[in-house]
Amino acid sequence: MIRADREFLCKIDLLAEKRKKEILNSSDTVSITGTIYYVSKNGSDENDGKSPESAWKTLEKVSSFPFEKGDGVLFKRGDTFRGFVETKPFVTYAAYGSGKKPQLFSWNKNLADESLWSLFDKDHNIWKLKEKIPDCGTLVINDGEKYCRKLIPSYINGRFVCRDDENKAFEISNEMTNDLDIFCKYDETFTNRESKNQTFPVPDVNENSFGDLFLKCDEGNPGKVFSSIEPVVKRSMFYVRENPGVHIDNICIKYVGIHSVAAGGHSVKGLKVTNCEIGWGGGTIQHYLGTDPNYPQGKRGTVTRFGNGVEIYGGCDDYEVSNCYIYQIYDAGMTHQITTNGNRYEMKNIKYKNNLVEYCVYSIEYFLEKNGNDTCSFMDNIEICGNILRFSGYGWGQQRHNTDTPAHIKGWSYENTASNFYVHDNIFDRAAFRMLHLVAKKDISCPKMYNNTYVQILGGKIGQYGGNENGEPEIQIFDQNAEEKIKNIFKEENPKIYFIE
Repeated sequence: MIRADREFLCKIDLLAEKRKKEILNSSDTVSITGTIYYVSKNGSDENDGKSPESAWKTLEKVSSFPFEKGDGVLFKRGDTFRGFVETKPFVTYAAYGSGKKPQLFSWNKNLADESLWSLFDKDHNIWKLKEKIPDCGTLVINDGEKYCRKLIPSYINGRFVCRDDENKAFEISNEMTNDLDIFCKYDETFTNRESKNQTFPVPDVNENSFGDLFLKCDEGNPGKVFSSIEPVVKRSMFYVRENPGVHIDNICIKYVGIHSVAAGGHSVKGLKVTNCEIGWGGGTIQHYLGTDPNYPQGKRGTVTRFGNGVEIYGGCDDYEVSNCYIYQIYDAGMTHQITTNGNRYEMKNIKYKNNLVEYCVYSIEYFLEKNGNDTCSFMDNIEICGNILRFSGYGWGQQRHNTDTPAHIKGWSYENTASNFYVHDNIFDRAAFRMLHLVAKKDISCPKMYNNTYVQILGGKIGQYGGNENGEPEIQIFDQNAEEKIKNIFKEENPKIYFIE
């Protein structure tokens, strides 16, 4: 092992900054074989969209248009668009013009407008947004200068209660104690559907649920105090679903409360996300159902939060995320995952390459949970290479209650049946908990590791590697024997290992 001195850490910073600049300034090189349509903030949805001079204006137009195979949609660089996109099969979504990548934000407006806020509680400096809004994972202030802590009570027996004491009612004025705390109140519709062997009425929080947003701002009316307040609202940006052949290139996607790119189904084929900037995503409420196995005391009304940068939930083939800058995501920067529930899924030909990922809870996540008598699902031909993965678990996503889950590569401890799985030539730069969580039922399903660089604080954790058929692999500590552990337990060939005292 080598001591990571200040000079070395500066080199890592410079390397990451160089990669970021390359990604942010990547050129437009996509090939479109069909008709090209243009979108500009100065356009009109009444236009035909077939030239920059007759560009469309809104994402709603893009979502509703019946594109044909091979068509492309180009957003004007330097412009900002709001809403979401329902993709179509075999369509490319990319950029044109000069300057910064086109920005796609999920909510319809910046909340930095004092007319949007009213004083709810003068004594506690709590403000209420006058308009109803979907659930927010957080509010991002002044383009990342600050962000909010989201308070999430449980909902048990017909009322909101404090997570740490289910006998104590959640009172806004008593619980919003920190400057920039937020609380999103949704209790207009309820569900009784069963989850984890329990049924009880709980709020049904979905993408069409609009409620009240409260913000504690000690400096005064937040719309006046700040120049930018972007809500990270409960919706995805690109709804790929099971559409084949979707390519998203050179787009900046920010402030999205579910998944910036959301795909899923029996088999998603040909999804490619390249040269994109994806930031400040996730953190909205998935559901209030069941009990919470991750909560330290357990058996309380759960509030599950979620949200990834790029996700495929289900089977996939020819899936690639490359040359992207992904940061400050509540869950994973990029992922493929499925709980099979008795169905058969194939997850194959997957590549995560040359990305820069910073301050996500999981830089890269994968899992194949086989249940419901499924014995046939598998993963094959997965390559994770050339990525710079930094500061897992140090971002805003650590508002979560299960703080011990972060990892740069998070495979959890499911069956994870896999073949031809390679992790090589990556930089793993500091993790708040595990650096790696690479566990499967059988040791042969774990990835082959080589030429990776490890940078971790002495006394931190390397993580877990190996089969759990006969017991869960031990979490390995990053100590003076870290090099021996990485070589012998993680079976890493030719690692470079640096420790920070």
